[in-house]
Amino acid sequence: MNAISSQSATIKMTYKPYTLNFIEPGGTSRGVMVTRKIWIVFLENEKGDIGIGECAPLAGLSYENINDIESVLDTISRNPEKYISNLSSLVDFPSIRFALEMANLDLQNRSDFTWYPSEFRSGNDHIKINGLIWMGTKDKMVARVKEKLEQGFTCLKFKIGALNFEEEYDLIKSVRKEFDPSVLEIRVDANGAYSFDKAKNVISSLYKLGIHSIEQPLKAGNIEDMSRLCNITDIPIALDEELIGVHKYEERNLLIQTIKPQYIILKPSLTGGFASSEEWISIAERNGAQWWITSALESNVGLNAIAQWTYSKNNKLPQGLGTGKLFSNNLPGAIYTKGEKIFIDKTFDKSYLGIKLLLE
Repeated sequence: MNAISSQSATIKMTYKPYTLNFIEPGGTSRGVMVTRKIWIVFLENEKGDIGIGECAPLAGLSYENINDIESVLDTISRNPEKYISNLSSLVDFPSIRFALEMANLDLQNRSDFTWYPSEFRSGNDHIKINGLIWMGTKDKMVARVKEKLEQGFTCLKFKIGALNFEEEYDLIKSVRKEFDPSVLEIRVDANGAYSFDKAKNVISSLYKLGIHSIEQPLKAGNIEDMSRLCNITDIPIALDEELIGVHKYEERNLLIQTIKPQYIILKPSLTGGFASSEEWISIAERNGAQWWITSALESNVGLNAIAQWTYSKNNKLPQGLGTGKLFSNNLPGAIYTKGEKIFIDKTFDKSYLGIKLLLE
């Protein structure tokens, strides 16, 4: 395990890389993933208390250069308190900023896998989530839909944009025939797959199926076209990738005021952590946009922290937090799903040693 201690600091930082293996390849319009690299960060104080955080950048999507992650972690570990007290100095490394914020919050809460104390953290309440339908062959997608419906999901999110749209449309149409919008909410996520004209046609077709929303129909950065599309769309548009790499408050406010989206989607690993994401929420609400929170393929450790924060925001929309069962070698993290509900296991062994041993 990498470990460098500050000579003057009372907090020591260590970190360890870990590769998560997908049970089934995860397909999006950006490609197919079979593995996922993360870094687990530990902060330890003089009393021996330990806080845990997760650095989980996504190749091809995160703002930072993933090849620089370990060198930056090395630098931080020489004097972690310097960066803990000034998280904004890590603006160019949002996933590291989140990991440090997360580990410090856990440390402050007595090293108990507690980031936000609540009835959810105590195991007495749950969060409603959407069911995620990954891209794949039509047969595989049909099987995934059936599985989610049998589990009792009332909100499904389809990844679209990689297959022939007619196939994707036919699949969603077949689901809608069986379940009308009052029974099943359907969201779609294009991951920036379309041109402006194609997006208009896709939205026009999907409108007939009573779709709740479409995420990021255009590639991030096409602000003028996205603004035009949000102005004329029949289906509410949610910004996702569009938020990544926009750091300053003034830039964020201008982006939302210019595009005028109906929703924004927050991924703390990609938007710089909890405090940074809360700034986005504040801006969205002041400009009439709604929001929900989504994980970004973190391990159960990161997912647990994100879920605790999500619960604290008291947002009643289905959240995008059901990714914990994607990996064959996921880390222990107290989080589990039961149908469309996500819970924390009251009986979870909070031993950081167990996680450290798994990382060796």
